[in-house]
Amino acid sequence: MATTADFKNGLCIEFNNNLWTIVEFQHVKPGKGGAFVRTKLKNLKTGKVLPHTFNAGVKITPVRVERRQYQYLYNEGSAYHFMNTETYDQTFIQKEMLDAPDLMKEGQMLDILFHVESETPLTCDLPAYVVLEVTYTEPGERGNTATNALKDARVETGAVIKVPLFINTGDKIKIDTRSSAYSERVKE
Repeated sequence: MATTADFKNGLCIEFNNNLWTIVEFQHVKPGKGGAFVRTKLKNLKTGKVLPHTFNAGVKITPVRVERRQYQYLYNEGSAYHFMNTETYDQTFIQKEMLDAPDLMKEGQMLDILFHVESETPLTCDLPAYVVLEVTYTEPGERGNTATNALKDARVETGAVIKVPLFINTGDKIKIDTRSSAYSERVKE
């Protein structure tokens, strides 16, 4: 058993019969009354982030989790298949558990968070940025670059991203996986 003094970002706990990870926390000691801890908890099954306040010193149940690196193989309907490159064990994760499945490229390495006791996958974390090639986009109009105008571009995974007008078919772009937004053009 642990207490609220053991809180840290990324800690997985069992709370209300669900598994949660601590996104952020803040210890508060007001002038009057007892101390407490404000937290933002992310549900590992649904991905929902909720605020919650714990009284200081409350017992919590930490959950042992392990981060392992897997290679994305392919998807079959809503099931995405991954392989451990050391043991060649394969696992699959449902589409709902993935943050940005439309930005995953076959062969890409990803981190999967596993519950140690039950050996079940909990979440799949993409890198913060991925580099993908633009397979189709409309050509930019000459002289229309003075504004921050954006156009649609389809990348090699099939995702459609808003990009600036100067991006052309064949360019490689860096995409933020947390917001699925264009970041920058990548030079060869």
